[in-house]
Amino acid sequence: MLKKITLLALSLMLIAPLFAQNKNTAVIGFYNLENLFDTEDDPLINDDQFLPDGDYQWTPERYQRKLENMSQVISLVAKEYGGPVALGVSEIENERVLRDLISTEKLKPFNFGIVHYDSPDRRGVDVALLYQKDRFRVLSSHPYRLTTADTNFRTRDQLLVTGVIDGCDTVSIIVNHWPSKLGGEKRSMPKRIAAAELSKHISDSLMQANPRAKVVILGDLNDNPNAKSIVNYLGAKSKAKDVQINQLFNPMYKLYMDGIWSYVYRDEPNVIDQIIISYGLLNATSGYKYVSANIFRANFMLTKSGSYEGTPLRTFAAGTYLGGYSDHLPVFILLNKVNQ
Repeated sequence: MLKKITLLALSLMLIAPLFAQNKNTAVIGFYNLENLFDTEDDPLINDDQFLPDGDYQWTPERYQRKLENMSQVISLVAKEYGGPVALGVSEIENERVLRDLISTEKLKPFNFGIVHYDSPDRRGVDVALLYQKDRFRVLSSHPYRLTTADTNFRTRDQLLVTGVIDGCDTVSIIVNHWPSKLGGEKRSMPKRIAAAELSKHISDSLMQANPRAKVVILGDLNDNPNAKSIVNYLGAKSKAKDVQINQLFNPMYKLYMDGIWSYVYRDEPNVIDQIIISYGLLNATSGYKYVSANIFRANFMLTKSGSYEGTPLRTFAAGTYLGGYSDHLPVFILLNKVNQ
């Protein structure tokens, strides 16, 4: 089944570059980089596995290969689709790994800047935003702490970055990495509901100030688009025609229902990497307007054989070093400038 899904997604990719021919196109994306750790011990977090003498034997050579692999994927998205103007990322240890990433040969030409704050996650993984400094000017940024009824629980902050694309359009981006399903879906769901409520609070505040505000909520939500955390608590609509002013639209819902995936768990395809947009971006009358949502993949990013054939080629699987990319595929939306 995964082979058929991959072929379908690849056929959709052949359509998307048509938009890249338009110089008035912008791309906003998200990529879970799957444990992008440096090789140095940080006594404040639990990074012991990712040390040269740790469980994963995380040597400078393996770290460099990881950087090169991530930069290869991001640069392909950038070259083929004219972006990303802004790219949300997750599972990064600190700002240093991002500086190393954007300094790779493949990413240097895109002149990326970084917005990052350390968050209280016990493993030390954070979210951040990379942006092309030539096209996206940051106006403000702020991390929002996620709290739950469990006072011992510590997770990633949600990052709000507001900026101007191409000097003509203000967009607010909320980067997420919601709590996982550790302990089971039912037991962990209240934590993702709390994350959904926080994202809604941030986006509602922006839309209350400006009902046509252009808001993008993106990240690894650890839930599929039909989950109650997203449908009932975040309030994301599955159909564009149902979206009213001050509401949100989830274009990833249709991809999920069509069997196109960004992540595979126990041979089950999922779309937990999502990009959700506001009414103002869906129905823009000036500046940039939403065109389509996509999941990027290429054959080199997928496992070629064995029990994991057709799934993302990871850095590690079952403790074995594979030298791959990430267990997630990057997702992105295409925007076109409205004629003015």
